[in-house]
Amino acid sequence: MAVLSAQVLALIFGLLVWLSNFEFSTGNIISFLVFLAPLPTFYTIYKKKTSEGFQSIPYVVALFSASLLLYYAFLKTNALLIVTINAIGCIIETIYLSMYVLYAPKTSKMFTLKLLGFFNIGCLGVIVAVSLALAKGAKRVSLVGWFCAVINLAVFAAPLSIMAQVIRTKSVEYMPFTLSFFLTLCATSWFFYGFFVRDYYIAVPNVMGFLFGIVQMILYFIYKNAKKDGEINTKLEGAMEQKEGIQMNIEGVEDKKFSSIEKPKSAAAHKPQDIEMGNV
Repeated sequence: MAVLSAQVLALIFGLLVWLSNFEFSTGNIISFLVFLAPLPTFYTIYKKKTSEGFQSIPYVVALFSASLLLYYAFLKTNALLIVTINAIGCIIETIYLSMYVLYAPKTSKMFTLKLLGFFNIGCLGVIVAVSLALAKGAKRVSLVGWFCAVINLAVFAAPLSIMAQVIRTKSVEYMPFTLSFFLTLCATSWFFYGFFVRDYYIAVPNVMGFLFGIVQMILYFIYKNAKKDGEINTKLEGAMEQKEGIQMNIEGVEDKKFSSIEKPKSAAAHKPQDIEMGNV
C-alpha cells in the first residue's frame, strides 16, 4: 500500500513538473495569439479607412506594458521567454498603433499621440531612470517588478472603457470575443508560469487578468444578440407604422368616395315647369 501511495505521489508530482514545462511554452504561444487577436479589428479599420468607433487606449497600454516587461526581463536572469514574447509584442503593438493613427480622425489621432508620449516616453523613461539611480542588483529587479505588476493590472483594466461602452450601447461591435478569450487564456498561462518559477510579479496581476477576461466574455454573451433584437424590433415597428399608414389612406379614400355621392335634390331645386307639369 505504501509503495502504491509513493507511485501515486510520484505520478502527481511528475504531472505537475510536466505541466510547468508545458506552461513555459504555451504562455508565449497564447500571448502571441493575444497580440494577433485584434487583427480583425484593424482589418475593419483598413477596409473602412477610419478608426472611428474604436479606442486606442488598450493598445497604448499594451505597448507600454510590453516595453516595461522587456526591460524587466533584461534585468532578470534566465528570462528568455519574457524577452522574446515582449519584443514581438512591442513590434506588433507599434504596427497596430501606426495603422490606428494613420486612419484616425484628427481628435483621436492627437489623443493617441499624447498617450504614447505620456506612457511610452514619459512614464517608461522615469521608471528606467529611477530604477537605475535608486537601486542595484536584486533590489532593482524587485523595484521594476513592482512597476510591472501595477502596469499589468492596468493592461487588464484598460478594456473597462470598452466594457462600459458595450453596456451603454448594448452592442459588442467594438469588443471582439477572440481578444477576450485569448486574454483569459494568456492570463491563466502566465499565472502558472509565475507560480512555478515563483515570480509573483508575473503571477499576481494575471489573477485579475483572468477575472477581467471572464467578465468580458460574460458581457459578450449577454449583449451579442441585443443589436440584432433591436434591429428586428425597429423593423417590426416600421412595418406596423406602415400598416397603420396604409389603413389611414384606405379610410381616407373611402371617406372621399362616400362624400362625393350626389345627395337627392330638394323640391326647391326643381324647375317651375316641372312643378306645373306635375312631375314632382
